[in-house]
Formats: sequence, structure tokens, C-alpha cells
Amino acid sequence: MSEPSRFDRGHTDDLMSFLAASPSPYHAVANAAERLEKAGFRQVAETDAWDGTNGGRFVLRGGAIVAWYVPEGAAPHTPFRIVGAHTDSPNLRVKPLPDTGAHGWRQVAVEIYGGPLLNSWLDRDLGLAGRLTLRDGTTRLVNIDRPLLRVPQLAIHLDRSVSSEGLKLDKQRHLQPIWGLGNDVRDGDLIAFLESESGIPAGEVTGWDLMVHSVEPPAYLGRDKELVAGPRMDNLLSVHAGVAALTAVATGGEGLPYIPVLAAFDHEENGSQSDTGADGPLLGGVLERSVFARGGSYEDRARAFAGTVCLSSDTGHAVHPNYAERHDPTHHPRVNGGPILKVNVNNRYATDGSGRAVWASACEKADVPFQSFVSNNSMPCGTTIGPITAARHGIRTVDIGVAILSMHSARELCGVDDPFLLANALVAFLEG
Repeated sequence: MSEPSRFDRGHTDDLMSFLAASPSPYHAVANAAERLEKAGFRQVAETDAWDGTNGGRFVLRGGAIVAWYVPEGAAPHTPFRIVGAHTDSPNLRVKPLPDTGAHGWRQVAVEIYGGPLLNSWLDRDLGLAGRLTLRDGTTRLVNIDRPLLRVPQLAIHLDRSVSSEGLKLDKQRHLQPIWGLGNDVRDGDLIAFLESESGIPAGEVTGWDLMVHSVEPPAYLGRDKELVAGPRMDNLLSVHAGVAALTAVATGGEGLPYIPVLAAFDHEENGSQSDTGADGPLLGGVLERSVFARGGSYEDRARAFAGTVCLSSDTGHAVHPNYAERHDPTHHPRVNGGPILKVNVNNRYATDGSGRAVWASACEKADVPFQSFVSNNSMPCGTTIGPITAARHGIRTVDIGVAILSMHSARELCGVDDPFLLANALVAFLEG
């Protein structure tokens, strides 16, 4: 049996650990922050005054994080190099009144978040994670990472049509997971259980943002272990690569011609319109405050933004061997073929010719191959934070990512080499 990768397996091992430890956007940014702090970055509060000294800083807001490194001698008008990504993934999220059930089964009421492949959540052992808000306004992360819930599929004997007509799921009726037995459904049971599991005094939790996750860990897959199967690759794969690239650049960061930035947003899967989404003010506010903290004026801010480039890094579609006709016939990205450049002339992706040149230069510098992706003209094209970032901030933006299969499934599939190749290309981009 050959080794899992001809490249650095350590990066992919670390990605798998990051995926497993990040069952929610809140856990993802906490883990990213921990890695940044180990690299010498420090957290700054949005309510505090910021100074203009050099070094690494980051801001946390809910499920989003923005981190940046100011090299020695950076001028107020020094442009930024930004890696943009998102922390959220399609899943099932707990409703405000979670305790429900029927016919002797105790269940948890959930709402569909984003556009998940619903069938991928059936008959899978599920945990529960997210954040709890206490009476004093503080928050506490919670992660029940063991089999706690399950969405049971209806037996074929009770739905013979499933073989001929396919599986049909009603989002309201068929996706509510079970988590126990009993006819006496009591309001507050789920939150009381989470308080007990988290060591929180009873009655202290007054708010929650909770979601289910598969407890099956990421794994190498295939005869030669050329593939990685795991949850939330869309888009924690890019978040992980961005953190790795930013910390690598900051470690040897003197003499950088740009200020490298990582912006990992929440709520991309439902439109990005929130205070922690790409369509909110978070990124623009951080960049402006960085300029002003270094003594800059509005003119310096305009000059910095004019020279800034953002790579919007999100997963894309590898050619599917069973559905090749769904892809553009001349663009077939393959796993382990290097990251992809995503193009759509109707601006569902933000890439144009000048952006392609920036990306090609970074890949050439890093000795990383890349592929091009366009959608089949007969199929609607998805979108990313790329066009939003370009339009909201007037920043040149390029859409890139890693090609995967089973996007929006509870468990996705990528090549073992591509995450490392992406991270290397991001390092070259941030270094300029």
C-alpha cells in the first residue's frame, strides 16, 4: 500500500483534526483563534481603541473571525491581501422550543439550515454542538460528541415506492431526530441536559445556537488512501488552509509588501446577510480601523482598498464519475489535480482575467498546479462570498477553492493532496 500522499501528509492529518474539533462555526473560530495565538497573534476587542503597532491581531464575532498581520514599516496606505472563507455548513439546527415527540419517542425539533443533502442525515449517529448563552450574557461552547440523536429512515416495507420513485422527504415531518423514549415530553429537558453535561447550574442558560453533527470522525479512504472523507469540508477546509497560510507568512513576516488577512465569515450558506456574514460590515470595519490605527486618513483608506486583492476560497465540484454529463464537457476538475479557479461570466463568481493572473502568479511561485471550473451552461451556478466582497468593498476578488464530491452532504470527499496544495498557494498569494 502506498503512502496517502506524495505531499505533506501532516497538513492533511491536521485538517482532519480541525474538522473533528469544529462541529459548529463557534468551535471553528475558537480553534482558529487558538492556532493564531500560538503563532503570536493577539485578540483585540471591537469596543477597545486599537493601536497601530506591528504584529498579528484578530477579532472574534460570533461564528466569524478576521485576523491580520501588520509587518514592520507598513504605511497607512499599504494594501491588503485577503483570504476569504466561511465557517458554516448546511445542517439541522435546534428550534427555540426543542422538546417534542410522539408515540413514545422523544425527539428534538430542528430547522433546516442552508441547503443540505437531506438524505445524508438519515440513519447516522449524531451529536449536538454550538453555543449556550447564560443569564449574565456570557457564552459557553458545548459539544456532545457522541451518539445522541438519529433521524431514522422509513423501512422500505412501509414505502415500496421508494425503489421506483426515489426517496421523498418532507422537511418538516421527516427530519426530526429521536433522542430517547417516553410519553412525557417536558419543556426544558434538552437544555437541562446540556446544562448538566456542561457543568452549568440549572436554569442559567437563556439562549442557544445549537446544531447536529455526525460523530463519525474524518478518515482516509481508498485502496491507496488517496482520498479524505469527512464533515464540513465546505468550507472548513479553506478556513484551515487560510489559518495555516497566515501563520506561516507571519512567522517570517518582515518585508511583506502587503498586510495579509484572513476573513472567515458565518452564514454564507443562507445568503451572508448578518453582522457576521460577508454582506455585513465586519471586514470593512476591521480594514478601515487598521488603516486609521496606523495614522491613516480616508485617502489612505481609499489607496489601500484600491490595491487590495481577495481570494474567496470555497470548495467546488470535482467531476463526478457517475454524473459526468452534469459538468461542462471541457472543464473536468479532478481531485488531487490542484486547487481550482472558479469562473462565471454572469458574476456568480468574482473572477476576471486580471484576477486569474494574480492567482496564476501565486500558483507559479508556489509550484502548485491549478485547474479551471465553469458550470454546465444548462445548469444553474452556485455562488460564494466572492461577488459580495467585491461589490460591498470595491475590492478585486478572485474565486478559488478545492474540488470535492458530495458537497453539502453530512460527509464530503476530497483528495488527500489538494488541501496542502491550496495552503501553499495561499502562502504565495499572501506574501505577494
